[in-house]
Parts: sequence; structure tokens; C-alpha cells
Amino acid sequence: MDIFSDTVCTLGEGPLWHPERKQLFWFDIVGKKLLSRTAAGEQVWSFDDHVSAAGWIDRTRLLIASERALFTFDVDTGAQDHVVALEADNSVTRSNDGRADPQGGFWIGTMGKEKERKAGAIYRYYRGELRKLVDQVTVSNAICFSPDGRHAYYADTVTQRIMRTALDSDGWPSGEAEVFVDLRADGVFPDGAVVDATGHLWSAQWGASRVACYTPDGGFVRAFDVPAVQASCPSFGGDDLRTLYVTSAAVNRDGAAEPQAGMTFTMPMDVTGQAEHRVIL
Repeated sequence: MDIFSDTVCTLGEGPLWHPERKQLFWFDIVGKKLLSRTAAGEQVWSFDDHVSAAGWIDRTRLLIASERALFTFDVDTGAQDHVVALEADNSVTRSNDGRADPQGGFWIGTMGKEKERKAGAIYRYYRGELRKLVDQVTVSNAICFSPDGRHAYYADTVTQRIMRTALDSDGWPSGEAEVFVDLRADGVFPDGAVVDATGHLWSAQWGASRVACYTPDGGFVRAFDVPAVQASCPSFGGDDLRTLYVTSAAVNRDGAAEPQAGMTFTMPMDVTGQAEHRVIL
């Protein structure tokens, strides 16, 4: 993989390729920053709270998850508008992984700021309603969706398993979640994930320096090395959606021994990703 951005993020996360702007956005959760890079250079926006994930609403506005709310943010003007509170009365938690689903909803996970056991949850915001879907989550991650919108994936990283749940026509879970991939035997921990246009899931694996690919049935296909131990989340982008971007984290790493920890990486792919879905407010 090549370096896309050499900016070191304490906790890089939430890469989002905006399909209309043809532009990558990502976050440094601990640094409370949103970042982007175009041919004109790198841009950074700072916030008062932790920010972790986003979906796109239109050409200029993102729906951003912070530690206390979902809010819209105009990347051209900087304007912010509150949408809905997110565990605003809980000082222990913050948002973590999130992604828009094919039906226009936005899924967002929370977790304890110090990884408090089972302090977090996974929610879905859809057309004005925020509903809790999964409770007692320690580290929410791997939120992504099959191309046909019939399944959602998520993980509680500490369990070392990626889960899959069926969705109804409006995008709400319609049954019990099942284990999609069990990584305990491999000794790795699933972090962020994304599904490509063929239904294959690409999982960044924390502590393993890799992104691994799994078939729609959960079978291992292949893995690519990431030049940082703490790979955190992949995203497909580029004009043809055949570029893979991967964020990473520098937290608890030795910068002298691992100087690329926290950077954001890129590589050309022989597969095509899904375009990120628009959030319907």
C-alpha cells in the first residue's frame, strides 16, 4: 500500500468516499478532527467533541456522529445543525463506527471512551427516528451492508466475531443476528469493514497489520498487508470505485519503531466497491 496522507491520526477512522465530490473524508476520533485531501491539498476541521463517522446527505452536507449527537455539517461553509441526541446523558461513551445503509438510514455504534465493558450500543437513524438495535457492546465496529440491502454486518471487536443480520424492506433488522466470520482461531480482532459490489466483505483487523476479504458466505479469500499494525477501517473510492483506502491508529504505538502508524493508505484494486449510500434525513 502507498501513503495517501502522512498526517498521523491518534485514532484514524471512518473513511468516506463522497461519490458526488469525488473526495475522501476521514476522522481522527481522539484528535476530534475531520480530515480530507484533494489535489489542492489537505483540509482539517476541528470540533469540541469526539467525531467518528459520517454519511453524505448532498454535495456539501455530511451527517456526522459525535460523542453526544448526530449533526449535519456543511464542508463548504462550516455550518452545523443538530439532528438528534446520541447518548448525550452518558459521559462514559462516544460514537465509533458507522455507515449509511442502502435504504438511506445511518447506523452508528457507541463504546466506552476507555473501552468499558458492554457500555456501548448500535443504533439506526432513519427518517427522523433513532432506534437502538444492539445493546451491551464493548467496541462497536464493522458496520456495512450487502449490495442488495438485505443484510447488515457489525462486530463487537472484543468478541473477535463479525455478525450478520437480515433486514426488512425498510432496512430494519428482521431476525436474530448470526455469526458471519469467527476470528478467534486466527487471533485477530475485526475493526471497520466495507462490502464491495459483489458482496465480499473487507475487514480491517486491529493489531494484525492487514485487511482481509471474505466471501458472501463468510469464507476467507485473501488478505493485504497494511503498513501499520492498527489498521482501523477500509473504504472503496476513486472515480471507478477501484481504489481501497485504509485508515490506521497511532494510539499506544511507538512512533520511532512504527513511523507510519496513524497514517492513511491507498492501493489500486482488481474489484469494484459500492458507492456510499446517501443518508435520507
